[in-house]
Amino acid sequence: MVKIGIIGGSGLENPDIMKYSRELAVGGRFGRPSSTLTAGAVGGTEVIILSRHDRDHSISPTMVPNRANLLALADQGCSHILATTAVGSLRHRIRRGDFVLPDQFIDFTRRRDLSVFDSFADGLHHTPMAEPFDAGLRALLRATARRLGIRLHPRGTVVTIEGPRFSTRAESRLFRSWGADIINMSTAPECAIAAELGLPYAAIAMATDYDSWKADEAPVTQEAVLEIFRRNATRMTELLLAVIPLIGAANQAGGVGTKSDAAAAPADGEG
Repeated sequence: MVKIGIIGGSGLENPDIMKYSRELAVGGRFGRPSSTLTAGAVGGTEVIILSRHDRDHSISPTMVPNRANLLALADQGCSHILATTAVGSLRHRIRRGDFVLPDQFIDFTRRRDLSVFDSFADGLHHTPMAEPFDAGLRALLRATARRLGIRLHPRGTVVTIEGPRFSTRAESRLFRSWGADIINMSTAPECAIAAELGLPYAAIAMATDYDSWKADEAPVTQEAVLEIFRRNATRMTELLLAVIPLIGAANQAGGVGTKSDAAAAPADGEG
């Protein structure tokens, strides 16, 4: 059975969108997740929504309990994870308001719990991470965005920094030299922990700024990020609403849940 966990500010909690909505206060061996879970159905597909920074955005990036979050969704029977995130663009071609489907990440965090495997007492646990984002989910998101007329880049490398501060110009330019396309404070280790738990995971990133590498642009500010995200939040909700019912159908046909990148799109974005 398909049940989709959604991490991030999605807007789907609206009772006009989510049917049979109910709240779930849960915990597990890693403690309580960031927020109370909201369970319900969208388009006939079961979903569970978790607010990464809590509903009032009171949890800083470093303190997000990623292990507790992913384990809570797994314990509730989630079979797939969709995560939304605001990102800074490190490339001219990725404009403010564009969506990106990352296919690789660089973990530049320093203070986070990186794994659910604290011990190897029951055996070795070295999880493959060559293709951390699920290709089937990304292909569905790409096709759905194209149908909706949403400007989306079908792949990209996201570098996750510790935060909560933004990058210096030197750091931002360094990340560009590494081949990173976008930057945030949330994808790592969230994506890696999902892989450890066997949960197919895809992130929908919305570019809100140009970090600090662009000399002809004002450096990123918290206010600018929130303004662009708010302005484009309805498109994020529209994309999620359209793709959620498709995941169940594709899963029955065997098209979602593979780590193969054979269905992924070319490197550059598309209109």
